Amino acid sequence: QVQLVESGGGLVQPGGSLRLSCAASGFTFNNYAMSWYRQAPGKERELVAAITSASGSTTYANSVKGRFTISRDNAKNTVYLQMNSLKPEDTAVYYCNAKRWTQHYWGQGTQVTVSS
Repeated sequence: QVQLVESGGGLVQPGGSLRLSCAASGFTFNNYAMSWYRQAPGKERELVAAITSASGSTTYANSVKGRFTISRDNAKNTVYLQMNSLKPEDTAVYYCNAKRWTQHYWGQGTQVTVSS
């Protein structure tokens, strides 16, 4: 059974940091590109950051470049999103995604709220 379980969300003040984790099981993690998406109320889901399966190359949305870092630990079947200098506009539900060719898996999401 495929599972992606996100954790690490919560309430943080502007300028603060959070580290999201996504633990994967039920598929060959090393073969999948991993991404973080987010969806704010009333908005479409958007790609935040992605990391390839092979080289570990990363890409980021312009809005988070220089503040967020995606990484993966293939030994632990886990992908991370380190979020620094958080802004109120980063408030959203964050979703983990695994992709290989046309196959997509999604996690259930974790809420991140940036507010004073």
